[in-house]
Amino acid sequence: MSGERILIVDDESSLREFLSILLERDGYVVRTAASGERALDIFDGFAPDVVLSDLNMPGIDGIELLRQVRARALKAGRHVPFILVTAYGTVANAVAATKEGAFDYVAKPFNNDELRLIVGRALAMRKLEADNARLRAELGERFQLGQLVGASPKMQSVYELVRRVMGTRINCLICGESGTGKELLARAIHYGSERAQGPFVAVNCGAIPENLIESELFGYLKGAFTGAAQNKIGLFKAANGGTLFLDEIGEMPLSAQVKVLRAIQERKVTPVGGTAEETLDVRIVAATNRDLGVEVAHNRFREDLYYRLNVVQIDMPPLRERAGDIAVLTQHFIQKFAEEYGKPMRGATPECLRLIESYPFPGNVRELQNVVERAVAFELGNVLTPGSLPDRLHGNFAPASDERAELNLPPGGIDLEARVAGVERRYLEKALEVTGGNRTQAAKLLGITFRSLRYRLVKFGMDAGDLSES
Repeated sequence: MSGERILIVDDESSLREFLSILLERDGYVVRTAASGERALDIFDGFAPDVVLSDLNMPGIDGIELLRQVRARALKAGRHVPFILVTAYGTVANAVAATKEGAFDYVAKPFNNDELRLIVGRALAMRKLEADNARLRAELGERFQLGQLVGASPKMQSVYELVRRVMGTRINCLICGESGTGKELLARAIHYGSERAQGPFVAVNCGAIPENLIESELFGYLKGAFTGAAQNKIGLFKAANGGTLFLDEIGEMPLSAQVKVLRAIQERKVTPVGGTAEETLDVRIVAATNRDLGVEVAHNRFREDLYYRLNVVQIDMPPLRERAGDIAVLTQHFIQKFAEEYGKPMRGATPECLRLIESYPFPGNVRELQNVVERAVAFELGNVLTPGSLPDRLHGNFAPASDERAELNLPPGGIDLEARVAGVERRYLEKALEVTGGNRTQAAKLLGITFRSLRYRLVKFGMDAGDLSES
């Protein structure tokens, strides 16, 4: 024991004295009170770790004291386990008190070892609660909006929109290319909201086989199908009281979309093999790198689900539209990975930074992070130099001269969609050329998924035949 504080409340002086001696021998710091009123006077100044109180006392009894202690502890941001001591005839009342938040009870005449055990368990639970609260606070600091790196005008617009939806339960749809930080933004929404105490459950909709998606999302009962050896809760239920992040929602099969729509509309789910509906309180944040409006138009995504998810749309800009953020992000990642690798790295040389800023980063922030991590790992000095950067940053993917020239808009304007599509197609062609036609490697080089690469190849009519990975 290490000096944890225990407040003993009982109107019998002999019992107060006995409990004091018993617990002080175990190393606890003990204060006593002869009434509930006196206990409340002592509570704030003493800040006990556990309260041990008689159930039946004149004035404020044990139940009322429990309520007031819980209210004061909550206001102070503390968790204080409450143990009731009760006579044999009032055990039923003590059991009922546990439903109001009492940690446990002990009946008179009690066994000394049993009492010690209950007090020890209460303190262990308090420590666990404190550790969990600390972890939640650390997660909140890590993912709070202020920790999202970037001060460009486009990111400031994102921050402003997110701040407006944080305090609501509105469903949000985050749109943006792969690697722009959609999940990080979803976590920022969660940890900046009143649901921060609840779970954040992320699911990649494109990674679950179509025949398993219903059981993964909604759970199943034992015996529902071959191999269902026990009950399993689904991801919707796992996120109850918190946020469910449906990443790559555009990859979800149509057959599953109608069931997800109903779950979101009704806030109820039925496990596979079950008949009883379970009511849930879940906020939905979805993300996609596709244009769901186009997917709806081509009957590849349900229109009703699209509008249910897209109550508020947040567009994450690609890194090429955040040029002013690249230097800041680079320094952020240098510090992060220098600490992880134990290197005294303080920055990058001007030439190194110029190469980084001139690269288009088709894989966005994720690709920049990977580039900096590799560079920090390879660098022998205390600043990043061009030699630590991968070959592709040394000009292999420099914009073509006609692209650079057309950054100055001609008087007649340009067809932006066609221009962007042309640039995207050239990068696809270059990536396939560099990798000898290996689509898996090309996708990695571009910082996108194989599925996304395949979608783009089909979009540009570059491969109407075999679309396997190699």
